Amino acid sequence: QVQLVESGGGSVQAGGSLRLSCAASRYTDNKNKHCMAWFRQAPGQEREGVAAIYFGDDTTFYTNAVRGRFTIYGSDLRNTLYLQMNNLKPDDTALYYCAAIPECWAGLAGAWSQYNIWGRGTQVTVLP
Repeated sequence: QVQLVESGGGSVQAGGSLRLSCAASRYTDNKNKHCMAWFRQAPGQEREGVAAIYFGDDTTFYTNAVRGRFTIYGSDLRNTLYLQMNNLKPDDTALYYCAAIPECWAGLAGAWSQYNIWGRGTQVTVLP
């Protein structure tokens, strides 16, 4: 089973930037078939999908709240997932999770409910 470990969270002033990383290991099949995504959960709120990518052709999806500010991408070896977050806002404060769908295709990447492998999360705090 794929294992996911997030890093890169922290505290930043509004308008600043952070880059989150998700190290993936124990792949048992073709990495190019994977979809991977970033989710977040703020206190008292439900977890929401933020950005997703299908490694087969680098198709990406973004929720409206982050489009134009966040960029999702993977390393060349497809063993690390990144989320570059620019122009951060206090509303971006949340616990950010990395997730994966091992057998995937481009049309499934944005189907948030289909992600079934999860990391433990990394905290992002944006100060006013």
